[in-house]
Amino acid sequence: AFDVYLSGERHPKMRSPKMKRALTALAVAISFVASSVVAFNVADQQRLLDKRDCPNCDLRHADLAGADLRGADLSGADLLLADLRGANLMNANLKNAYLGSADLRNAYLDDANLENADLGGAHLEGAYLRRSNLKGSEMLGAHLKDADLRGANLKDAMLVSADLRNINLDDANLENVWRVLV
Repeated sequence: AFDVYLSGERHPKMRSPKMKRALTALAVAISFVASSVVAFNVADQQRLLDKRDCPNCDLRHADLAGADLRGADLSGADLLLADLRGANLMNANLKNAYLGSADLRNAYLDDANLENADLGGAHLEGAYLRRSNLKGSEMLGAHLKDADLRGANLKDAMLVSADLRNINLDDANLENVWRVLV
């Protein structure tokens, strides 16, 4: 059974102070979570574009598609869901960076340092990672189809459930690589 209320009528429990506080707290929590999930620090993005120096920056969801970030310092940066399609990150320092589900399709990461980077779910289809350092990186479910990893250092990397179709691993260091199919 359920109660039917005509338009404009309110449920009696909705008038209680306890319910009002609970709904207010819920609304505040939802708005906080929503703003923190989709927001990135605009000042950090501008600093990166101007100076190519942004260690530990908050760049979640940032639109950096096609950006020239050669030699940029992004060590420890949070690039969750960032759009880096076709970006030039050659010689960039992304050590300990979080690139979860970032879009790096056709990006240039030749000679980049991605040591201990988290690339879980990242889209690296067609990316150029020649001679890049991916030592200890985590690539759980990463999409590496058609990526070029010639001469890359993948020592101790975790490629669990990663899509490795048609990748080029010529001269790559595959020592202690974790490759698990799930």
